[in-house]
Amino acid sequence: MDQYSPSRFGLLSPVVKNLLIINVLLFIGTLALGSAFNYDLVRYLGLYYFQSEYFYPFQLLTYMFMHANFGHIFFNMFALWMFGNVLESYWSGKKFLLYYFVCGIGAAVIQMVISHIEVLRLTAGLSPDIINEITTNGGNVLKQGMNYSDSAISSLNLLFHIPTIGASGAVFGLLLAFGMLFPNALLYIYFAIPIKAKYFVIFYGFIELYLGIINQEGDNVAHFAHLGGMLFGFILIMLWKKR
Repeated sequence: MDQYSPSRFGLLSPVVKNLLIINVLLFIGTLALGSAFNYDLVRYLGLYYFQSEYFYPFQLLTYMFMHANFGHIFFNMFALWMFGNVLESYWSGKKFLLYYFVCGIGAAVIQMVISHIEVLRLTAGLSPDIINEITTNGGNVLKQGMNYSDSAISSLNLLFHIPTIGASGAVFGLLLAFGMLFPNALLYIYFAIPIKAKYFVIFYGFIELYLGIINQEGDNVAHFAHLGGMLFGFILIMLWKKR
């Protein structure tokens, strides 16, 4: 693949610029609506489990533009600028946008599959009455800042009523593409430790897989969604390569 040269690319490409603007505007809008009108935009645009009463199909796309806090959006947008700007300049705006959305939606699909597997595991030992209690009243319990005392029931309640949000799945797809297209480009961990992009991608992928497997109690990070973004990105790049 071609080698990465910073001089070949502009400071801010058009699609990346517009994605940054949309994400920032929706983040500000979420804060403003929540503060002024107590309106939870994440409730409608975040990605809920497909059997949740809050789920809508359009959330497979809109969840990518929702973020939990300043740190969440800052690091995602920094990575979008860092890798997306290069990739859009290397490809075209149309091709880059297609790739970005495929990775983001692919991440959502993988998250849904993992959530469904976990739901099946948790509901195996629960009665229909308890499951019905969770699906109908669990959201109100969480709104009061509480959850059920039983670990299985509380975990199931979170799966049904806490959405997945953020552009991380799409961003991990961008990271993978950068590592495949510019494998020997140097990335600097903490701006000081150099590592080739191909090794960074492999290392980060294994870390996400490890964290996803051992994440029994939950750390509020959708590790398998990150891997899903990388997986769908890899598939799409290989399809383009064959063409």
